[in-house]
Formats: sequence, structure tokens, C-alpha cells
Amino acid sequence: MSKIERALLSVSDKTGIVDFAKALTERGVELLSTGGTANALRDAGIPVKDVSEFTGFPEMLGGRVKTLTPQIHAGLLHLRDSEEHTNTMKKHGLKPIDLVCVTLYPFEATVANPEVTLAEAIEQIDIGGPAMIRSAAKNMKFVTVITEPADYSRVLESMDVNGGDTTEELRFELGQKVFARVAEYNAAIAGYLAEQMPSAAPRPFVKTASKGVELRYGENSHQRAWLYTDATVTEACIAHTDVLHGKEMSYNNYVDGEGALEAVKELTGKPGVAVIKHTNPCGYATGTTLAEAFEAAWSGDPVSAFGSVIAVTEKIDLATAECLKGRFIEALIAPDFDADALELLKTRSKNIRLLKLRAPLSKPAPRKMVKDINGGILVQDVDTELITEWKDVTQTAFDPSKRALAEFGIAAAKHTKSNAIMIVQEYKPGQFRVLGMGAGQPNRVDSLRKLAVPKAVENLKLQNPGITEEKIAKTIGDCIFVSEAFFPFADSIDEAHAAGARFIVQPGGSIRDNEVIAACDKYGIAMAFTGMRHFKH
Repeated sequence: MSKIERALLSVSDKTGIVDFAKALTERGVELLSTGGTANALRDAGIPVKDVSEFTGFPEMLGGRVKTLTPQIHAGLLHLRDSEEHTNTMKKHGLKPIDLVCVTLYPFEATVANPEVTLAEAIEQIDIGGPAMIRSAAKNMKFVTVITEPADYSRVLESMDVNGGDTTEELRFELGQKVFARVAEYNAAIAGYLAEQMPSAAPRPFVKTASKGVELRYGENSHQRAWLYTDATVTEACIAHTDVLHGKEMSYNNYVDGEGALEAVKELTGKPGVAVIKHTNPCGYATGTTLAEAFEAAWSGDPVSAFGSVIAVTEKIDLATAECLKGRFIEALIAPDFDADALELLKTRSKNIRLLKLRAPLSKPAPRKMVKDINGGILVQDVDTELITEWKDVTQTAFDPSKRALAEFGIAAAKHTKSNAIMIVQEYKPGQFRVLGMGAGQPNRVDSLRKLAVPKAVENLKLQNPGITEEKIAKTIGDCIFVSEAFFPFADSIDEAHAAGARFIVQPGGSIRDNEVIAACDKYGIAMAFTGMRHFKH
């Protein structure tokens, strides 16, 4: 049985490296190192040989060239069971390197700084590190390669039970991680450089994700599924959460969690709640307190809210936790939980998933989104905006005091499957909720006539037993009807008028805009154009 006799350590992330190097030395391993890593080991009293001493060549070009030599790569790549390779090594006086530990230059962290210059970014493109770990990984039958501190203890444990060597199974696993890490690293570089190109130039799109965990199943039980996380994302996101309690997250939980979190980001800065069912906001509201916002959102569709996924803008307090009594939800996503609220929620249900965000909640940030199609992928910018302009287009002016409610409605419609109609209400001064929602219909008339309006009427009757038809009509007249895309015909305006609408917001842009405007003028409806469509397929 062979054993690890020589190791090369060169890490940008110094976490645990001194203890790991000390443990290798205690096991009789000779250490080679470079630059800051070598200095850190010497400062700790650990014997180490400079790579330049091992190779016989000095570092040059400001440290850009130090490990790109035959002494290093032959030491990593030679096959120990090949007589030809062994004879070649002896002929040239080359020595084997049995273990390589490298963490690459922090390119991703460097370019995450919005002030970084192109020159600074390029200096953080590691050349020698990826070359060494690729060489080691290609020879994984004999060489152990480590690319993250989390694997230090595993390697030491394996050495202790295998006569100073690691198992071939462990070396294969670690070698596979190398190629995933290098792909991830190169993708970050390619992506950053693509962003520096002129906007009109064709840009390559490269994206990888190496940290994956298998989920119980996919959308349905016969489908396998995985969650891969992207370490370069720094904003609050569903993939970067801590599950504080509850069952394992499912594929559908993550999909609805994404919908809930991205929708509630629009309400950042105020108590806000998004109740999501099958990616649509069946409840969406603001409030003077989070508990009030929760009740207002839940009232948007109490039936659909059963088994929903909910995201909120603020820490869950006890009052909000009390709102969940007797209500079944799949998951609750929040910036944090008060201790008493967390304990109450845990006590009431062993299954509810309680997710804490790892990053502060903020408005949606620009990024790319990817959709897989058979034979290719579609890539687009995420929709982070609400309106391009605000333009009164009807004879009846749009009441300026309704503008905030309108923008709330646009945010709700933006996160609803097309064709979408949202009826939004100012249920108390300065606080808004979705009263009725129509989503995902092949035509906009059905979204309005068959879904949004009946749901709004139903909710008013549920919340106000004995409410008169006159009061219902007045309440709906004070609401705003919001469409996420233009009305292609005036028939939707006819239906909105029949329901009592007095305010409509839509992007505009149809070849029949004049007909739609004329219909509004006929009925005395105020309509505003926003200039920005929000299709969601």
C-alpha cells in the first residue's frame, strides 16, 4: 500500500490550513507551499519547503508564474503503475506529489464589489491553481486533491485508516469536485467579462452550479429533482435560506417559495405579505403591522390559501404567529423569527417549514433568469421594474390619490400568471390588498369576468355578512382593476363596467388602444397607461 509522502498547499482561503498542515506533518508528510500560505505555515512553526526550492526555478512575473513547471505537473500527473512514467521521472530527477490542496483566487468575491476595476478583476484570475487541481484530478487514481476546507478532516480520517493514504473512492469524489469547481470558476470569469462587452456585442452565457442536493421528488412523485445553489448570489433568495423547522423542502415548495419571496420584495420597507398558491399570489397585502398585513392577504382567497407558501417582509412576531392558528400552510419565509413566535409555530405544527433568509430583504435586483427548453435554453433579464411612464389617457382623469394603490396592483399583477387581472383595494388609509384575482387564462375577459370579479364579490360577502349589492358596487368602484398586459379588445372594458369599475390601469400598446379608450370614455372610467408589460408565462 502506498502512502501520501509529499503535499503541495496553496490556498487563498486560509481557514483551517494551519491545523491541516500540522496534522499532515505529524503523519510524516513533506510540505511544499507558496507565498502567503508558506508564510502562514512558517509563522505557526510548521516546516515547509518553498515551491521555488522544489522546482529549482524562482517565482517570476510578479508571481504569475510559479507552479507552471514540469517539476510540479509531472509530479502530479505521472502514473505510479507505469514503468515508462517511473523511468522518465527518475531520468529527469522528478519527484511525486501525492496531495494537492488549493483554494482558488477569490475572483467571485472580487467582482462582487461594484467598485472593482477590470484590471483588479483580471489580477484575480487564477492560472496556476486551476492547472494544478486539474492535473491532480486527472490522476485521481493516485493523487488526492482538496479544493475546500470542509474536506480536510475527511482526508485525515481516511489516511488514518488506510496506512497513510486515501481510498480511491474518496479520491474520485474529490477529483469530480475539481472539475465542477473549475467550471464554476470559469463561468464566473466568463460572465463578468461578458458584462464588460458593449451591449450590442454577442455575449456568451455560461452558468454552473456545483452544490446540489437531491430532493424527495420533483413536481410529481415519479420525477427526480435536485436543488443546486449559486454561491455568487448575495441578495435574499429562496435557495439561500435556513430551514429552522419542519419537513424537508420539496421541489414545489421551492418553486412557490421563489414566487412568494420575489413578490414580497416589491413591498420591502413596509409590513407586507405574499400568499402564493401554484406560483400565483392568491393573497397580497400591506398593513400597519405584519399581523394586519397577514390577515388582509389571507382574506384575498381563504380557500386557495390552504396549503400555500407565504413570504413576509419583516421578522415574524408573536402576533403574526398567532394569525396562523387553525390555518394550514406549507412554508413560511421571513427575514427572521422572534424567539416566542418561533417556539409557538414549532409547537403547533411539526410539519410547517419555517425558513429564515440569510441576506437582508431588498427590492428585486437585476439578474439573468434561465428557462430550459428541449434542445436549448432561454435566457433573459429578470423583470425588476414596474412602470415606464404614468399617462392619463381618458376624458375622466385618474385620481392622483389612487397612484399608490395602482402601483401596488401592478406589483401584484406582475407576479401573476398571464392573462392576469387584479382587483386591488385600499382597505384602510394607506394599506392595500388584493380583493380579487384572475390568473392564467387563455383570454383576459375570462380572467376578469369569471375569476377576478366573482372572487372580489365573494370576498366582500364573506368578510361583511349582510352586505348590500349597493355597498358591493360602491366598494368595487373604489378599487382599481389592473391588467399586466394591454387589452386587445374593448370587451374587457365592457365587463369591467358591468362589475362597477371606475379605475383601470394597463400598459397600453395595442393596435386597438383607441377603441379601449373610447369604451372607457363612454362609461366614464378613468384609465392610465404605464408603458410596461409584465407577461409571466
